[in-house]
Amino acid sequence: MTFTLKMSGLYIHIPYCKQACNYCDFHFSTSLGTKTELVNSMVRELEIRKDYLDNKQLQSLYFGGGTPSLLLRSEMEILFEAINKIYKIEPSSEITIECNPDDVTEANLIDWRELGFNRLSIGLQSFDDIELKWMNRAHNASESLACVKLAQSKGFKNISIDLIYGSKFQTESSWHNTLQKIIELNIQHISAYNLTIENGTLLGYSVKKGNEPTVREDFSAWQFETLVKELVKSGFIHYEISNFAKPDFFAVHNSNYWRQKTYIGIGPSAHSYNLKSRQWNLRNNQLYIKAIGLDENFFETEILTRDNQFNEYILTGLRTKWGCSLKQIEMEFGSEIKSHCLTILNKNKRHLLLENDVFCLTDAGKLYADKISADFFI
Repeated sequence: MTFTLKMSGLYIHIPYCKQACNYCDFHFSTSLGTKTELVNSMVRELEIRKDYLDNKQLQSLYFGGGTPSLLLRSEMEILFEAINKIYKIEPSSEITIECNPDDVTEANLIDWRELGFNRLSIGLQSFDDIELKWMNRAHNASESLACVKLAQSKGFKNISIDLIYGSKFQTESSWHNTLQKIIELNIQHISAYNLTIENGTLLGYSVKKGNEPTVREDFSAWQFETLVKELVKSGFIHYEISNFAKPDFFAVHNSNYWRQKTYIGIGPSAHSYNLKSRQWNLRNNQLYIKAIGLDENFFETEILTRDNQFNEYILTGLRTKWGCSLKQIEMEFGSEIKSHCLTILNKNKRHLLLENDVFCLTDAGKLYADKISADFFI
């Protein structure tokens, strides 16, 4: 395949949380005793993998987790120093830190601004105290509202919040109230995720034992449709299935994932992509630290075939407002694959739009995104 060199993204995975949310299957630990060792190991990984990306100019830098807001300022300074030795952070770069409402204090906000963070991604999840307690979140509803206002008062002008829908506590009335509160916060970005019951989580175990109900698919679909309608009416652009933004506030880092740009992930379980291969690190803090210290292999790699690359293009592109280009598909994958796409388009014409050689999902089609993407796969 032929690609144009584009600015890169850097993801820093901080695998620690104060406590475990009942639905979460991301890699994290509630034991913070290895935090200093881990930061030093991540600095070492940055050096080891300094040649992974050809382009050292960063369009985005993202501290995710876990809960990056648990890091001390001194620990963040160590990571920034290591990053700046290898990469060039542009003045226009998006620099994001994920944080929980209970960590959004005046002192932390000042530190984050001084370190260079210009975007906050706050894990609110809900405005209901009972629901937050059931999720095992460490904050309450009043903190959800107060932390956003505090961040705005300290000069943060690019704030995203996470929201979960589909839980047993939500009703039509409560969902409308939640959306109204979000709109009144006057934030720039919203990521809204349907509750997913994952194996290995406390919620997954409880559902399996019959102690918790499964997600109500019909109600979740109604919540999604209502979410789209209300946010679009309030000036948000629905630019990816789970993401909404005011104009000029699309998440640069995540958009680069969906638009096939290169990125490197540092830390346990972090993923990287350089257009030709995918790489993912050990999903264990202690094993990662040990492997880095002994100069042993700490990751696995998958070399992407042409079919892999096509499937990836469909899977990511079809989730977005930009969709997938038949012209690009023909140029990169050949006329036979283009013909295959036209056949699938015809099969799913109720849920796909084709305009100027670009196809994307209709609003109704977004409810079936995974199934429709799978139809295209080769």
